[in-house]
Amino acid sequence: MAHFCVLTGDIVASTRLSASELSAALDAIEGAAAVLRPALGDTAFARNRGDGWQIAITEPRYQARLAVLIEAELRALGEAFATRIAIAEGDGTLPPDGDLNGASGPVFTASGQLLDSLEEPRIAHAAGGPLGAALRLFDQISEDWTPAQASAIAPMLRIKPPTQTAAAKEIGITRQSLAQALASAAYPAIVEALAMIEETP
Repeated sequence: MAHFCVLTGDIVASTRLSASELSAALDAIEGAAAVLRPALGDTAFARNRGDGWQIAITEPRYQARLAVLIEAELRALGEAFATRIAIAEGDGTLPPDGDLNGASGPVFTASGQLLDSLEEPRIAHAAGGPLGAALRLFDQISEDWTPAQASAIAPMLRIKPPTQTAAAKEIGITRQSLAQALASAAYPAIVEALAMIEETP
């Protein structure tokens, strides 16, 4: 067995989405994990049950950043896109081929059971505590993002974010528009809180 941090989720109201929209949503989630590599350590991603997904990482330090980035990448697609995210840390085992759909162990069970208990789109942590509280606040804030705000905040959540000038050019907006979007999306407070979480031993 190895120690993992596991994020398990599903796309909310997926039956209202077309097949291409659902695929785009799952691609966005997988893309969020790809953006934060290699800071996440050994990383595995899997799709399951049609609208379900799972990410296992070996570096838990950046789990909150990953969850917030997932929210940003999804909301950037449109207000119809949302996911539940259930996070757990603990021991687990991956099969030789690395397929998460064949994984086992307490951490995978805990993450799956937590997801089953969530009745609405939200981020939750099995351990609760200060991290769980912070994730709850991040979730509440992200629910109010417009797609434009989410598009602005997503590149700024990278481990080494670009300058605002570079991010604005990447998105195709003015630097002033980017700055306004970040301020209204509570980015300054979010990035400060993430830094505190990530600096905690």
